[in-house]
Amino acid sequence: MTLFRPDRRATLGLLAGSGLAACSSRGDGRTHLRFWAMGNEGSNVPQLTAAFERLNPDIRVEVQPLPWTAAHQKLLTAYAGDSLPDVSQIGNTWVAEMAAIGALSPTPPAAADLLTDQFPAVLETNEIDGRAMATPWYVDTRLIFYRTDMLARAGHEAVPPTWAEWKRAMHDVKRVAGPGNYAILMPVNEFEQLLTFGLQGDEALLRDEDTRGNFASPSFIAALAFYKSLFDEGLAPLVSATQISNVWTEFARGYFSFYFSGPWTIGDFKARLPPETRWMTTGVPGPTGLGASAPGGSSLAVFRASPHQAAAWKLVRYLSEPAVQARFNAITGSLPARQSAWSAPAVAGDPYIAAFKGQLARARAVPKVPEWERIATEMQIVAEHMVRGDYTPEAAGAEINRRADRLLAKRRWMIERDRAS
Repeated sequence: MTLFRPDRRATLGLLAGSGLAACSSRGDGRTHLRFWAMGNEGSNVPQLTAAFERLNPDIRVEVQPLPWTAAHQKLLTAYAGDSLPDVSQIGNTWVAEMAAIGALSPTPPAAADLLTDQFPAVLETNEIDGRAMATPWYVDTRLIFYRTDMLARAGHEAVPPTWAEWKRAMHDVKRVAGPGNYAILMPVNEFEQLLTFGLQGDEALLRDEDTRGNFASPSFIAALAFYKSLFDEGLAPLVSATQISNVWTEFARGYFSFYFSGPWTIGDFKARLPPETRWMTTGVPGPTGLGASAPGGSSLAVFRASPHQAAAWKLVRYLSEPAVQARFNAITGSLPARQSAWSAPAVAGDPYIAAFKGQLARARAVPKVPEWERIATEMQIVAEHMVRGDYTPEAAGAEINRRADRLLAKRRWMIERDRAS
């Protein structure tokens, strides 16, 4: 069963776009590409596109920065109104949804080399039925930021690699941190920490061709139990992110010494922590050793409706060059998608970045279904109820399954329909 089904709207968009090809030159003889980019990348990518235009004087790139909070809905609205840009940055968890509605232009054979030199789990998030539907642009994943000085005061040289040893170290850190302080911050309104623990298990998060939840499996129940124990044993405060004034202040004063986050936090900590604060990054502990985490980041999508396919893929190729990605890291702190770019001095020479490469090598892709983000939200809601005492881990797993199955009902119906046809 394939999820790549171009529909009538995508076809109409392609035809409509073809009719606009003449006016897209804006009378200057150049091809004008519309490029949507989000957040920090949207603000800074013009520094790269200016160099691209110098190399390609027949192409003009018009960058429209968007806030992440509005980007997903704006893309869907633009799709419905046949007004998608030629190229856009998209979250890699959006790829399945965009592919399902037929909005994406698959990677053409001439651009297949862009898919080499990638982190396997990140590349997998961009593939549907074995075909790349978007190109990784930058990558991220979550690992552990920790206070090296607090860990040393607690008698540990490094973060232990297993859950049991790590928990003992957290108890030691909490003792030296003093009354009113904790070992780790895991805001209860975030799903990423529990998801990371859940990815350590051998069993998939969804089952039956990704049509039903698998959150009552023994490995996910173990993840729920470990997550809950950190609150039950007083190692993590029962707070949401909105109850933390700012992370760097609380981290610096010792309110917590372990923190799950991604590469964007490196720049924040460098800029905002007092110079005497000693900190480092390390891989995520697992049940028996260093474990997995979810691959994140953003991808570059070329849309099927674009009448400028060749120019659009030329831009994607340029932004995918290792040297260009290394320069973008220096500008924004975003980690390069191409592994060869990690040998650039600015990347290789940063000790805080080093642990991310190992963590990305251990990353595991989350289920590639359009409903995944809503399932993850339901998982977080149930987990918060669990740590507040409303569910046991076993009951929480069953409840997450119930909610996931409800969200996946249409997917089950579609598969059954396809089998009957």
